[in-house]
Amino acid sequence: MSITFPAIEAFLENSETKFEVMPCDPALADTKAFCEHYDIPFANSANAILIKAKKGEPSFTLCVLLATHKLDVNHCVRKKLGVKKVSFASADETVELTGMEIGGVTPIGLPNPLPIWVDSAVMLRDYIIVGGGNRASKLKVSPQVLSLIDGVEIVNGLATQIKIE
Repeated sequence: MSITFPAIEAFLENSETKFEVMPCDPALADTKAFCEHYDIPFANSANAILIKAKKGEPSFTLCVLLATHKLDVNHCVRKKLGVKKVSFASADETVELTGMEIGGVTPIGLPNPLPIWVDSAVMLRDYIIVGGGNRASKLKVSPQVLSLIDGVEIVNGLATQIKIE
């Protein structure tokens, strides 16, 4: 299966790291459904979530965290952004800024430069599964590939572990 976003494919090929493009039924692209159907451990699935800071002109940051974690929006994210109000970007804002639908967003090969914050727990995994740029694919990569992206910052405490049922 090929990647539909040339920038994603070019970045991965130039990174000289191993990667695998995994086909995904678009109806199963959301993390829980994907992991359950394709037998992927939640601890290896990483979500890319676009956050909107509400101070003057809105600004956006893409946060990457494991599916076993919850983004610490009210403390770490808000404090790091230096604002009082933050929210999750809408589906429309996500498509507008990333060119990707929720369920397929990847920090790799973004069409517009955005700050990218990666929770430090992501970097401890042997591999991670991230969106493939669309709801029909996922990417299996080493988390180390994230550190090769311009503007990426590894953040301790960006997310906190939650109990998965």
